[in-house]
Amino acid sequence: MLQEVVESSSVENSLIRSYKRSFNGFAANLTANERQKLARMKEVVSIFPSATLKLHTTKSWDFMGFNGTISRENTAESDVIIGVMDTGIWPESESFNDKGFGPAPKKWKGACEGGENFTCNNKVVGARHYALSAPGSGSARDENGHGSHTASTAAGNIVKNVSFYGLAEGTARGGVPSARIAVYKVCEPDGGCDTTNILAAFDDAIADGVDIITISLGSDGATDFDTDVIAIGSFHAMKKGIVTLQSAGNSGCVDGSVSSTAPWILTVGASSTDRKIIDEVILGNGSALIGASINSFTLNGTMLSLVYGKDVSHRSCRVGCLDENLVKGKIVLCGLFEGIAEAYKAGALGAVVLNTQLDDVPFVVPLPASAVTLSDMFMLEDYVNFTKNPTVNILKSRAIRDFNAPVVASFSACGPNQILAEIMKPDVVAPGINILAAFSPIASPSNGPLDRRQVQYNFLSGTSMSCPHAAGVAAYVKSIHPQWSPSAIKSAIMTTAWPMNGKGQRQEFSYGSGHINPIKAADPGLVFDADKEDYIKLLCGAGFDSDALEVITGESITCATGVDKLLPFDFNYPAITFRVSPMVALSFKFHRTVTNVGEAKSVYKAKIITNNNMTVQVQPEVLSFKSLNEKKSFVVSVEAQGIPDSNIVTTSLVWSDATHNVRIPIILLSLRTD
Repeated sequence: MLQEVVESSSVENSLIRSYKRSFNGFAANLTANERQKLARMKEVVSIFPSATLKLHTTKSWDFMGFNGTISRENTAESDVIIGVMDTGIWPESESFNDKGFGPAPKKWKGACEGGENFTCNNKVVGARHYALSAPGSGSARDENGHGSHTASTAAGNIVKNVSFYGLAEGTARGGVPSARIAVYKVCEPDGGCDTTNILAAFDDAIADGVDIITISLGSDGATDFDTDVIAIGSFHAMKKGIVTLQSAGNSGCVDGSVSSTAPWILTVGASSTDRKIIDEVILGNGSALIGASINSFTLNGTMLSLVYGKDVSHRSCRVGCLDENLVKGKIVLCGLFEGIAEAYKAGALGAVVLNTQLDDVPFVVPLPASAVTLSDMFMLEDYVNFTKNPTVNILKSRAIRDFNAPVVASFSACGPNQILAEIMKPDVVAPGINILAAFSPIASPSNGPLDRRQVQYNFLSGTSMSCPHAAGVAAYVKSIHPQWSPSAIKSAIMTTAWPMNGKGQRQEFSYGSGHINPIKAADPGLVFDADKEDYIKLLCGAGFDSDALEVITGESITCATGVDKLLPFDFNYPAITFRVSPMVALSFKFHRTVTNVGEAKSVYKAKIITNNNMTVQVQPEVLSFKSLNEKKSFVVSVEAQGIPDSNIVTTSLVWSDATHNVRIPIILLSLRTD
């Protein structure tokens, strides 16, 4: 096919990659004219440009009640294979030691193509690498740290006496320590992840025989399913019984910022745990300020001179402006967060900066440093300006208990779903702040080129960190219920999630069904199941044409003939989301079906969480089951008066048999359609 369109170069020079193990396609370098020729061919379903996606940058499991004493089926767990699509892995880490592991499960059909000086083992059963442009990227070895971190969060071994220079000392472990890991390096060391590599990884992972795919990366915003390689790859994975989990994104809670929108993906936002990292800044006058950074250094109680950035350069300590002779041996006060790096390069002993980043996320720093609030910055400015010899000491960071946890992280992307408004996104939230996990010893712990410290474990924050937590839960559920479909596992995680309190007007659009609850997810009672045909009906009902459907599903489908359309609000999703016109009364019915996976003989009664802004009725109000895997359908009738524009009104329906509480959110979203 390429031979017919390539003009000046050979096919070998144009072809980047072929996809032929799990779906059909290829990636190639083409001119605009060649692309047009290819598009005119009858056999070609779709052409879309390659893009570069971004990474969505221990105690967390205990915080969720999923501690080391939980009853596990280690043999069943060791049959679960988690595919990690990321920056690679550091296979020598203790988190990936294979002591006590037997051979890989017989279903494993993959390979160890990790490159030079890379060896797989019975824990890391396979490795492939796709990133080609950066030096050293011809290996599955992790040069960034992100991939090792996510892999160990999901399935790292139990490793005692882990800390970051003594901070947060304890035992590190993944959600399913006995599970196997298959590595697919799709990202460069700088964090760029080419879509051609991602699609190739899905092609391989599906054929290799993984059970779970966790992918902590994505675009800056929502993308149509037929041009979203993660949506396409994960649909093919779903067809083979593989659960895909993706991070929601780190764009902050702006309406519609969530980038993972496909209904067959479990989309994970980020939340806090009850461990908060703080540091203290002690002034020469005895005042103490609380700052936000992960500072592993100690000044041994020494009070050092504090100099204002504007006195030794510009106020904001801009790049290359600090005078080395004036800052050496001193603490620099800077108006921008970036001043930390500038102070480090100029040879200062420390820095205090204005926290212009995220109030709830401390970052690892390369020298004694602290990020303070605006009001504390004003206090420090006064102290410098009106004190003859201002001095300061920055204490080493320490962990304190955060009694407000869990709360949604400020960086975590929010819904509503920009592609299918009737599908709630994100689906759930999981720990994503101050996560201590395995790291690459050749990567900078503070992401600074001059910070050459080597660490085996490091703190990272992001929805990238929350996604592998949910992947660990999915693997745990899979180990107990190996025959469950991807949608059943997804439903179990969503309907058993801990409810969370609303924040502003976004509520479920920030946290989905709530915070993951690992133990309850393994025994949900009822599940909302769906298969490939249900998803196809949903896509037909949502208006996707035949070409788009063939790209997404890999099958030739015509919705108008032979395929029943399913309106999106009636898709069997474990949440009800409906878009309404502002200030217009609503009366509507939604249909759902549940499958009994709890006790064979059981009776569930419906309960509606009261919301004065909407009336909800359920028919029938009681579901009586006589056997396992029995299905029962019900209808939810919702009425509401006019809702102001851009507001949401939410409540929940709970099916309870006194043992299980199966909760689904009901969300009305008021938005203009023009």
